[in-house]
Amino acid sequence: MTEPSRGQRPLAGILWMLLTGANFVAVTALVKHVGSGMPAPEAAFLRYLLGLVFLAPMLGPLFRAGLTRSTLILYGWRGLAHALGVICWFYAMTRISIAEVTAMNYLNPVYVTIGAALFLGEKLALRRIMAIAMAFLGVMVILRPGFREISDGHIAMLFTAAFFGASYLMAKRLSDRDSAAVVVAMLSLSVTVALAPFAIAVWVPPTLGQLFWLLLVAFFATAGHYSMTMAFRAAPLTVTQPVTFLQLVWATLLGWLVFGEAVDGWVVLGGAMIVGAVVFITWREAVLNRRAITPPVEATKM
Repeated sequence: MTEPSRGQRPLAGILWMLLTGANFVAVTALVKHVGSGMPAPEAAFLRYLLGLVFLAPMLGPLFRAGLTRSTLILYGWRGLAHALGVICWFYAMTRISIAEVTAMNYLNPVYVTIGAALFLGEKLALRRIMAIAMAFLGVMVILRPGFREISDGHIAMLFTAAFFGASYLMAKRLSDRDSAAVVVAMLSLSVTVALAPFAIAVWVPPTLGQLFWLLLVAFFATAGHYSMTMAFRAAPLTVTQPVTFLQLVWATLLGWLVFGEAVDGWVVLGGAMIVGAVVFITWREAVLNRRAITPPVEATKM
């Protein structure tokens, strides 16, 4: 692709983002299928351990990166934050519906916006504050406290978004120094190491079937990040971001048709409110022509 065409192919960007959504919904379905038969920390650890096989193309840039001690420490902290987010995400998948997990996962960019204001000096204009308020109102629509029981799975998803947001903020600093290949490779390695003690503490021997499904999880997660990157190269975020809402539609249908989960209109409404807030923040960033701080939803995927 030549440089002039970069970011100027909206149809291609939409198609790549549709494929991204399908990949990440497949990840969600496979984790749901593995279910509670394996402790969440162990399932998360095996997902990343098996996924190391996909790091081969990144080993060259990683060996040539010349990482300093301070950079390695930051990578370590990022790996720990991301590992805790992955554990919470795997746990939530065994406790609440696929649609609820998908809808609440849209909170990640909102947490990053808040974190950027608190720790990176980003200014929060009134419009962005209103968008953040709308996103959290969407969470209240999903949870409906006082009208139904809030499970530990919902609490886990709130922590998931916070941990993934912290991971992304650290990635912003690291990406100023290292290439994308190095940042992705170090994330996979550091998360695998960080998850190991949690997994050992609750270890149960996995079956061959469970290992097979988790290998597929690693494959679809890797494919999702690749197709997401292609979408970002083909079209601006203002084009690709609204497409992410279809993931909630697919996840709701998947939960209903495959796992027998009831379709909850409140979850869809709340998810739409969160997505709308994220799309608005992204659009404002494009209008103001500033360096984007808020990531797309997929940028904080597990």
